[in-house]
Amino acid sequence: VAPTTPVCEVPSSAMTGTVVQMSCKETEGSPPSEYQWYKNGVALLEKTGTGSARAANITYTMNKKSGTLLFNTVTKNDTGEYFCEASNGIGISQKCSVKRMQV
Repeated sequence: VAPTTPVCEVPSSAMTGTVVQMSCKETEGSPPSEYQWYKNGVALLEKTGTGSARAANITYTMNKKSGTLLFNTVTKNDTGEYFCEASNGIGISQKCSVKRMQV
């Protein structure tokens, strides 16, 4: 079953240095969807190990299975427009509407 449009939860504002968790979920897809987060239209990298992630100065953890995007300490650089895409290899992937977070 193709995924439906996911529900995204993105805070509209956050204080610098706080923990922020965004979530993305859809329930129709079978097999279960994987989730990809985007910031300003660019796919966010999944953190794997320490090497490349540290070089890219990645300050978040993205879980493609649960759809969560977790910032341990947000910075002004994390301000932007976020959306997520659900896909399970069946039908077309579905995106939620873009939401802006101001840090």
